[in-house]
Amino acid sequence: MVTHLPKPSLFGRFVSFMGWTRSSVFLMSAFLLTVFLIIYIWWPIAEQMLAYMAWDGQWWRYFDWLLVGIFLFMSLTIMSGANIRTDALTVFVGAAGGLVIESWGTQTGIWWYFTAQHPPLWIIPAWPIASLTIDRMVRFLQQRIPASKAECHSASGNDIFKVIYWLIFPAFYALILIFIWPALGKSMTLVAVLLVTFFILTPTDHRFAVLTFVAGSALGYFLEYWGTTRECWTYYTLQKPPLFAVLAHGIAAVAFWRAGVVLKMMWMKVGANAAALLN
Repeated sequence: MVTHLPKPSLFGRFVSFMGWTRSSVFLMSAFLLTVFLIIYIWWPIAEQMLAYMAWDGQWWRYFDWLLVGIFLFMSLTIMSGANIRTDALTVFVGAAGGLVIESWGTQTGIWWYFTAQHPPLWIIPAWPIASLTIDRMVRFLQQRIPASKAECHSASGNDIFKVIYWLIFPAFYALILIFIWPALGKSMTLVAVLLVTFFILTPTDHRFAVLTFVAGSALGYFLEYWGTTRECWTYYTLQKPPLFAVLAHGIAAVAFWRAGVVLKMMWMKVGANAAALLN
């Protein structure tokens, strides 16, 4: 006797297509809680932004659809293939790295926020959320871009990415030196330049680095366009947004990935040493 299993519902097929897991619910809950706390704690800022809306008229003409679009994209994306264990490291590195980057940029005058904070704490949670989004985007790109001769008959995928890497990253390095030149004499800027130099000259995976840079820059464009056109933050060049800021999201994503790899190796080594002592 043949039994026919019930077909999954439309929502079930959507969940399967998006790659959502049990951890996705927890991650989304944490994300929404973070957004709620930011709005609650810094309500005067949210109230100031809402005041620009013409609620008694054609509000849809003044509604920030770009912000809603970015929010929905990041919300849906971070839920794909969520895993609390691996995502916890991404969140930690993103938050710590974001705090360092925001402190450097605001204290050197390369950019500033309308609240005049150095940096504002409410912007820090955006970094780990962006890091999770970029992680999912890179996974998507990895599945669709060839990496070896078996997948790319014309040439080795890795060789191609090496060429692309050494075209993109030195060009960005020149751009970053030009853009941050006014603040080059400050110690925080010198440290930032040295770190970027180290990351560029010591690639561990050309393909992953290029894909991460592309994904970070793509997301960075929309984030920077929204922030600079709404004058939430402003760069000293007054560009909306400057090319440097867009590509800086790409190099930041690469730096976060490299930092995560190092932390993971250190954690595994500590665990191995602890296990050896117990035995």
